[in-house]
Amino acid sequence: MTETTFTITLAQLNPTVGDVAGNAAKARAARDQAKADGADLLVLPELFITGYPPEDLVLKPAFQAACRVAIEELARETAGGGPAVLIGTPWVEDGKLYNACALLDQGRIAALRFKANLPNYGVFDEKRLFARGPAAGPVTVGGVRVGVPICEDIWLEESEEYENVVECLAETGAEILVVPNGSPYARDKNDLRLSVAVARVTESGLPLVYLNQIGGQDELVFDGASFALNADLSIAAQLPAFEENITTLRWTKGADGWRCKGPVVPQLDGDKGDYAACVLGLRDYVRKNGFPGVLLGVSGGIDSALCAAIAVDALGAEKVRGVMLPFRFTAQVSLDDAAKLAKALGFPYEVLPIADAVNGFEKILSVPFAGLPRDITEENLQARTRGTLLMAISNKTGAMVVTTGNKSEMSVGYATIYGDMNGGFNPIKDIYKTEVFRLSSLRNEWKPDGALGPSGEVIPVNIIVRPPTAELRENQTDQDSLPPYDMLDGILERLVEREEPLAAIIAAGFPADVVTRIDRLLNVAEYKRRQAAPGVKVTEKNFGRDRRYPITNRFRDNGKPLPEPDDKLVARAGRASAEAFED
Repeated sequence: MTETTFTITLAQLNPTVGDVAGNAAKARAARDQAKADGADLLVLPELFITGYPPEDLVLKPAFQAACRVAIEELARETAGGGPAVLIGTPWVEDGKLYNACALLDQGRIAALRFKANLPNYGVFDEKRLFARGPAAGPVTVGGVRVGVPICEDIWLEESEEYENVVECLAETGAEILVVPNGSPYARDKNDLRLSVAVARVTESGLPLVYLNQIGGQDELVFDGASFALNADLSIAAQLPAFEENITTLRWTKGADGWRCKGPVVPQLDGDKGDYAACVLGLRDYVRKNGFPGVLLGVSGGIDSALCAAIAVDALGAEKVRGVMLPFRFTAQVSLDDAAKLAKALGFPYEVLPIADAVNGFEKILSVPFAGLPRDITEENLQARTRGTLLMAISNKTGAMVVTTGNKSEMSVGYATIYGDMNGGFNPIKDIYKTEVFRLSSLRNEWKPDGALGPSGEVIPVNIIVRPPTAELRENQTDQDSLPPYDMLDGILERLVEREEPLAAIIAAGFPADVVTRIDRLLNVAEYKRRQAAPGVKVTEKNFGRDRRYPITNRFRDNGKPLPEPDDKLVARAGRASAEAFED
């Protein structure tokens, strides 16, 4: 390094939770590249050695010890020269477990910094796992003072509970901020991250490097999209989203401090971002859990068609198997469209009629059902027969069943438990039905970089324009049981994402009887959702990690305007408490 330059290599990589040796190997390979680039510092994401989030795995003493051994070995390897390494790791000190970053340099662990602000909202649960670290000053690398706030340390301003870590770093002489992150994807998250970074740069007057991991971890998808800002808020660099990337940034120090002019890659936003997240989430779930491939029921409908496209883009057509399971209510157009879909995407496809199995179940049940009218029970037998057959093929071949229910169906329970809900992972679990239509049309015009499926029209247009139907009875359509999807999804978005009172939703123009019914369906379907396959999170509030409601729950919003709080009553109670305390 000269007096006026400082070179940082950003390793936007895809770790696997629990694969300490594999993650360490990725760190070594990245350091080799950083060394070849003449870097002074290699930066890896938050808790990189464990993979993020490690959840309760990080509480196991054996796991903590394995992580420390790996970090110590990486530290020894820096004795031979080359860049220093800033790597995320759990760290036990004085009997407390911290979310830490270790600076490895000149054959030793030169410094440790602990995360001060621990998130405990949405998908995060760090207050239960880690001790809160102190706000600390910068670390020194090659004579440059580098501030290391860890993820949440830049998201929150100072309060009674949170420390302004960036302010502390600026006051103690930091010259540049380097922020390792494990920030999961959600729609429009890029704008939010940038606004947070801009606020910290504005407050501190320091340039900021924001490094995020990429990859799928169960329901979460990390999109990378790392970036750097100069002190004047100009974009110094922007890395790609949804792919591993190692980029070396050369910073130059002038009268106004450090500046960089690096590559700027356009980002994926909106529907394109959601689709790419679904592909990456499914790909990593399958690969990291060791499945040889996937199979799915192909009905000729739009949900299974979109899932098939995502699966082929994620894994390649040779690792996807489609099965059509027709019954007497299956229309010929469904059979034709399913076959066209399989041909367009290039995956193997077979037809297994289920009449013998369904009729067999009905025969077995004829005695206990004697005298009772036919109803939804017999319809569900079809779905459960299909689920049983798909799971049998999965057991025999090892391929994972992809579940194909969308968020609208998951919300109102328009799915058969132990039937079409069977499977190991659902790439569209957090995608509403109206968005399923949009993403299907989008995929016919575009595919993300790195997608393994063919270009062009892969989902037959008739599947997109045909009215959705479960085909469990004659001439059935979804709208026989549900309001139009644009109305349904509008109500659900207000109920699920915004937690709006029914009165507010009705006041927004939605029919009161429909709103009340959808709210009831949302509540009674909670037990089904608890037993549903995990699936990619793309919204701010998905089912499972974000929205956690009790199954046994008698509260219902009555749809009336919310009463005003009785402040006089609260004030009297407050005075009484104070007086009692004084006595």
